[in-house]
Amino acid sequence: MPSTIRPIIVSEDLERLRAFYTGLFDAHEVVRMPEDGPAFYVGLAWEDAELGLTTGSGAPPGKPGRMLLSIEVADVEALLPTVEELGGSPGGGANDMPWGQRVAHITDPDGNAVNLTQQL
Repeated sequence: MPSTIRPIIVSEDLERLRAFYTGLFDAHEVVRMPEDGPAFYVGLAWEDAELGLTTGSGAPPGKPGRMLLSIEVADVEALLPTVEELGGSPGGGANDMPWGQRVAHITDPDGNAVNLTQQL
């Protein structure tokens, strides 16, 4: 059985995404490869979540794949202004869903789909 599932986003601009996810979620680097010089992989962590970012020229911005990140936060509304400040798109705002969540559909600076969710 797997003990950890760690999504990894491939980006042509790793530093831009690193700034977005560290700024939005107050994440911190737990892994950087190589440790010195330009990184090709950065592992981020916040609370009990982990996210990897890696460089790759085969994933141009605006061409998101078939994956959706869903990240639970304490207050969706409080994060929406920060999304745009950090280069993402806040979408159409947050909505209450019939299954008991408040959800905002955003995109990161590379165009990857991200749901910010909050339990109601």
